[in-house]
Amino acid sequence: MTPFHCRLSLLAFLCLVHWVSCKAVQFELNLTWETHEVAGATRKMILSNGQFPSPTLRLKQGDRVEFLVNNSMPFGATVHFHGIEQRGTPWSDGVPGLSQRQIAPGDQYLYTWTATDYGAYIYHAHTRSQIEDGLYGAIYIQPDDSVERPFHLIADDAEKLRAMHKAEMETDPIILSDWRHLTSEEIWQAQVASGIENFCANAVLINGKGSVLCLPQDRINELSTAAQRPLTDMGCLPPSDPRNISLTPNGFLRGCTPSQGPTEIFEVESASQYKSWDLINIAGSLELAFSIDQHPFYVYAIDGHYIEPIHADAVTIPIGGRYSILVELDQPAGEYAIRAANTGANQIINGTGFMRYEASTSNQRNLSQPSITETGSNATANTVFLDETSVVPFPVEVPSSDVDRTYILNVEHFGDSYHWTLGNHSFPQSNEEATPLLLNRSSIPTKYTITTLNNTWVDLIINVTTGGQPPHPIHKHSNKYFVIGSGSGAFHHHSVAEAVKDMPESFNFHTPQMRDTFFTPPAGAGPSWLAIRYNVVNPGPFLLHCHIQPHLSGGMALAILDGVDAWPDVPDGYELPSVAN
Repeated sequence: MTPFHCRLSLLAFLCLVHWVSCKAVQFELNLTWETHEVAGATRKMILSNGQFPSPTLRLKQGDRVEFLVNNSMPFGATVHFHGIEQRGTPWSDGVPGLSQRQIAPGDQYLYTWTATDYGAYIYHAHTRSQIEDGLYGAIYIQPDDSVERPFHLIADDAEKLRAMHKAEMETDPIILSDWRHLTSEEIWQAQVASGIENFCANAVLINGKGSVLCLPQDRINELSTAAQRPLTDMGCLPPSDPRNISLTPNGFLRGCTPSQGPTEIFEVESASQYKSWDLINIAGSLELAFSIDQHPFYVYAIDGHYIEPIHADAVTIPIGGRYSILVELDQPAGEYAIRAANTGANQIINGTGFMRYEASTSNQRNLSQPSITETGSNATANTVFLDETSVVPFPVEVPSSDVDRTYILNVEHFGDSYHWTLGNHSFPQSNEEATPLLLNRSSIPTKYTITTLNNTWVDLIINVTTGGQPPHPIHKHSNKYFVIGSGSGAFHHHSVAEAVKDMPESFNFHTPQMRDTFFTPPAGAGPSWLAIRYNVVNPGPFLLHCHIQPHLSGGMALAILDGVDAWPDVPDGYELPSVAN
């Protein structure tokens, strides 16, 4: 990305605030609204520095980041740094109405933050549903030399260990996403007009590449279950109340139009022994299973935190999740399919790329054997999916056993099918227009917020109250949380301590995962719940939300006013709508 020259006075002030040497890594992102082709079809979309997906940020742990966004689009925008904790810099979290005002057309905004954690992250739009218009890019933060890697748990051979370390240093992103022929605003207006939620896509993309595949209806019927049928020609589950489906345009839930786009091909060299990739799911509505034909892999980090490596043939990635994998390059030269398939009942859809060994030719493409099917299930009896219950962090950290506050947050439909609650209310998009809570804590009604005190421990119980709901990937801005429990049925207790007495088998306090995005158990047959615990160490207003985009835009969000007794002073430049030239 292009270095920029920003206002030295503001940067010098920020250096004094944080008492650091101000070793900065500078990026500039120019946002434009242009007609562009994706998956073989054109529409208006967001380009970042003229490209899609947005450029990758490669950093080192401890780097100070100065990220300048120039908005040359005809509407406001913001950028969120997903998984980045924003310790002491809440004005750089990128959520309109909470941490900043929208960057107006023709204006710019300087995001400043420190890369305190290592690993794989992502930046993306966080105004309305603009993420579905193409504003997202990968972030990789190289660990400091002092951070212990878990590769010795895979092999103790010195040569292999060197190859694994080198592979991690040269890791690349594989961004898995979905794509729609309609713009995000067209989708929103169709939802409002029809009362029907949009939970379908036109294509699955791998690093922005893919095609629109229209399966024959008999093939759709063959792949679907009796409970799903009849699916639309896009492979979509029809709405429960189809009376207003005529108010939705083609490409919303039906009206498949095939188109051919480019296919992503990853070149690898067997001499390297291993290849590392950071798998990122930033789809709007698809939980994606991932595999590489005939190449099992080690998952060695999740959400930017090492785990004890787990050998698997496939992994299911919730929206917003990042899974870092090591692939051993030990197969004959050729091309091997990389597969990404939706696992939810909402739609049958998948996408494909290829991993190509050096000296391979195109006539070797169709020889590989799949591990997963078109619906993201096992293609063979021997296929092993990553088991989330077997994940052990490396090193293990445990939360406090004492909790200062518990919030039970109900998840359910609210009115029309595209409206949702998190807590007792549905978070409206109009909150994005409010004066940021960081500047005025009463600018958003208190029914849309909860509060915590600094240096306390908080339990959040995500209580999915009704059946027929998919897994909800719950993302907390600013810091990771411990996944301490989950289960089927409604959560009827007042606290985790009370629940542990009744169902101790549903909790894990010894090796809990550390995540910033984790999914609730499926609630197909009835209610379910997820319990997460976190330490309030980063004061500021931060969003908690489901990362299924129609659920977020439909209100499944909550503003957490973390550490209200210790919010930092906001620099003068960030009290303005934008950072001026």
